[in-house]
Amino acid sequence: MAEQDTSPALQRPASATELFIAFTLLALQGFGGVLAVAQRVLVDQRRWLKREEFLELLSVGQVLPGPNVCNLALMIGDRFFGLRGAFAALAGMMAVPLLIVLALTAVYVHWSGHPMVAGALRGMAAVSAGLIIGSALKLMPALLKNPMGLPVCVALAAATFVGIAIMRWPLLWVLLVLCAIGWAYAYRCIRAEAMRKDGGAT
Repeated sequence: MAEQDTSPALQRPASATELFIAFTLLALQGFGGVLAVAQRVLVDQRRWLKREEFLELLSVGQVLPGPNVCNLALMIGDRFFGLRGAFAALAGMMAVPLLIVLALTAVYVHWSGHPMVAGALRGMAAVSAGLIIGSALKLMPALLKNPMGLPVCVALAAATFVGIAIMRWPLLWVLLVLCAIGWAYAYRCIRAEAMRKDGGAT
């Protein structure tokens, strides 16, 4: 018997304006990084994407030049409303936070030498690191459905960490090599699975 998908039905934004508002609210929650809350908002709350789809788009956004969350906003906006949606999502991600950053920059320039400000920045750096680690762990279950299998996914993630954080190799070369390996192996797995299904159907 085929396994039934019991996950809630996906929704879609009603308009580009809703996209703009959603990404504005998402950006305003992103203290320490929007990525930490993007998965919760887009997948769990609004149900615009499946977790696997979010992970795929995030992977593409990570490889492309530019901030990954901006790339993610562009791809999600384009997915629903084309170029108009892409601009709406990106504007929502950037407009209000830009005004806040400009205001905080003016305050920081004035108070940057104060010991309390320096201590607060160190504390926020630690919290940001925790948010990134928490986001990565929350996305791990989506890898269970990856055609490469969880062990290979974990091995590629570990190799990326070692290459960038420990060996200090250039990010571009690490991504190019490991993404090529991942793409080739995933293609092989998908092709083998398709051939297996075709063989079982005959």
